[in-house]
Amino acid sequence: MELSAAFAIPGDLACLTGGYAYDREVLARIAGLRHLPLPQGFPFPTPDVLAQSAARLSAMGSDEVLLCDGLAFGALPEHVLKQISARIVALVHHPLALETGLSAEVTQDLVLRERKALGFARRVIVTSPITRNLLVRDYAVDAARITVALPGTQRASRARGSGAKSLQLLAVGSVVPRKGYDVLLDALEKCDDLDWHLTIAGSLERTPDYVQPLLARASDRIHFAGEVTSDALDALYDRTDLFVMSSHYEGYGMVLGEAMVRGLPIVTTDGGALVETVPEHAALRVKAGDAAALAQALRRAITDQNLRHTLADASFAEGARLPTWDETAHFIARVLKEVAP
Repeated sequence: MELSAAFAIPGDLACLTGGYAYDREVLARIAGLRHLPLPQGFPFPTPDVLAQSAARLSAMGSDEVLLCDGLAFGALPEHVLKQISARIVALVHHPLALETGLSAEVTQDLVLRERKALGFARRVIVTSPITRNLLVRDYAVDAARITVALPGTQRASRARGSGAKSLQLLAVGSVVPRKGYDVLLDALEKCDDLDWHLTIAGSLERTPDYVQPLLARASDRIHFAGEVTSDALDALYDRTDLFVMSSHYEGYGMVLGEAMVRGLPIVTTDGGALVETVPEHAALRVKAGDAAALAQALRRAITDQNLRHTLADASFAEGARLPTWDETAHFIARVLKEVAP
């Protein structure tokens, strides 16, 4: 059977975030799955964005399968969803309402909207078991309709480290409130007596009000690199001595997989699926949002070379067990074929 399916993705597919990277890898590997671009503006679309999206989605036939990225799908109102005759499969990286910094009113609206939208999906694909459990508990999705397709991880050479006297720390991800970079900088202030240098690689364009106060804290020890190319990111990983993840919530945390395949010692929070992504023996883990606990873990890792070596070996071993992108695409393709007429 030849698959006739479209993958609806809002905004710029080339955007350097984990969610868009996941979408690109899936598109590249599933025969018969074409890209259906939706306008920028989700998850808070304007009426014009909704009208354009409705026109593109409703143009698909009832014999086709629509895989829709959750950034758009969870924000589609009922009147748009009712116009779609294609067989819907929703891809949920993490529920929209779990973005940090939303008001209580906006959070509640997103929960209700996404819960209703998921009722229109024949199947739902999630990127972690924790997200699956969350959708069952809070979004009334039948567990039998959910498939977990963990993000793949590209194999890479083990990181060589910086070889520098000053320990090189790396954090990767767009500079948005959910990533907790303000907490990370607060924690590092408590380690000011130690010799370290932090690089944060990720977009500085998405939340200017959050970014500007952080940029004011940049120094010769704290460098905001902005978005970097794939080759530049590989080079950063290779010369890193300690990887840091300060997120309040992650639906998986793909950069942790990238750190593990390179055998980097890790300090991370327990936000969302991070407790599953990195096993406890492969990282120092602290409560999300707790700057004092993060500072304590960073101090331990920075001052104890033997601890870093132990964590690095465990991280590298776990990285070798992570799924590949071919495996991820296989799980998704199977779901799409099961839904196809």
